[in-house]
Amino acid sequence: MTTGLIAEDEGAQRHELRTLLAELWPDLIVTECEDGFSALEALQSNDFDVAFLDIRMPGLSGLEVARAAGAAHVVFITAYDEFAVKAFEDGAVDYLLKPVKRDRLITTIARIRKRLEDHDRADTATLLATLKANLLPPTRRMSWISASSGDTIRMIAVDDVLAFRSEDKYTCVLTAAGSAHIRTPLKELINQLDPEIFWQVHRSAIVRVPAIRAIRKDEDGRLKILLHGSAETVPVSAAFQDRFRPM
Repeated sequence: MTTGLIAEDEGAQRHELRTLLAELWPDLIVTECEDGFSALEALQSNDFDVAFLDIRMPGLSGLEVARAAGAAHVVFITAYDEFAVKAFEDGAVDYLLKPVKRDRLITTIARIRKRLEDHDRADTATLLATLKANLLPPTRRMSWISASSGDTIRMIAVDDVLAFRSEDKYTCVLTAAGSAHIRTPLKELINQLDPEIFWQVHRSAIVRVPAIRAIRKDEDGRLKILLHGSAETVPVSAAFQDRFRPM
């Protein structure tokens, strides 16, 4: 039995790829995910032979999800972009352009099936290291946030933020001076923050790494983050606990 994962946030694209795979690779058992979080959770709880990952997904990108792919052979899915495609080709990475073409998918399937038959292990770590510096052009990072606190609008420097948490229809911005709210959801916010400074630690939480005072386990073994300058704690979901394993 060969197992595969499709992680694609666009429903029509996901359905089309699933349909083509059912025709061209009928013995492949496919699991579908519509965002990076669910894909990460699926990869951490199941062993897949191949993972088709959209590069740009809400919350977590395909590159971030691929870190958890283990021995799965990763195929990245991308909209046409000369910069991205060159990076894929230079790094000898399997990729599919949107919309996925039948002939291209046939070639990709043949390549992966041969690797599986030859028992070649995927070297995902090396591929990601090759792509990291070259795949995406620099993103302009957010420096200031305008947030509401009661009837007042506060201008908050991103450097002063301790954490972001989802609360109903809003995102709570937590600082040492208190909290305020913005309407931007976490899945959009994460792409505007420096990934070396701000880590997603839960589907509903992003934390500023220098603001972490300690990490503790509760009686159920779940991790909670304690912050400098705040009595608030931030939960860590199982999908993100590997970030905090002792070195």
